[in-house]
Amino acid sequence: MKVAERRKAIINLLLSAKNPISGGELARVFDISRQIIVQDITVLKGSGYEILSTSQGYVLQKSPLAERVFKVKHTTEQTEDELSCIVELGGTVVDVFVWHKVYGRIEAPLNIFSPLHVKQFLEGVRTGKSTELMNITGGYHYHTVRADSEAVLDRIELALTEKAYIVPEI
Repeated sequence: MKVAERRKAIINLLLSAKNPISGGELARVFDISRQIIVQDITVLKGSGYEILSTSQGYVLQKSPLAERVFKVKHTTEQTEDELSCIVELGGTVVDVFVWHKVYGRIEAPLNIFSPLHVKQFLEGVRTGKSTELMNITGGYHYHTVRADSEAVLDRIELALTEKAYIVPEI
């Protein structure tokens, strides 16, 4: 994993964490030394991320990343194209959720931000480990997507619209 990709993964972990994450835990996740984690956190702080160092671990106070929810619909065969489109344009697919008429909102974290993560997700689905949430709502589902700016999110939305994945607002 490249340094920039690792730092992006650290931010994604901190954004999705309910509790502080220790430097030791981050070091184990990325199979690197705690010293490198400290260096990564320092660089991320210098880049504008408000990361607090607490006695329990690191906490991301406020993210400078832009975030948007997209309502989409596509087939299972188009999942790879949809996810690849988002990550290739600079987005992170934070989660997927559906609105079930009986159960309400059903959500699953994804944190897909690279082509490798897209392949790993698809492998999990293809090997029968699981099925996509969209299958219980006829293909309709939502993704929370994060990116460095609103401009990146606009490009992602335009690309998804051109591919006819975005569900038009009524």
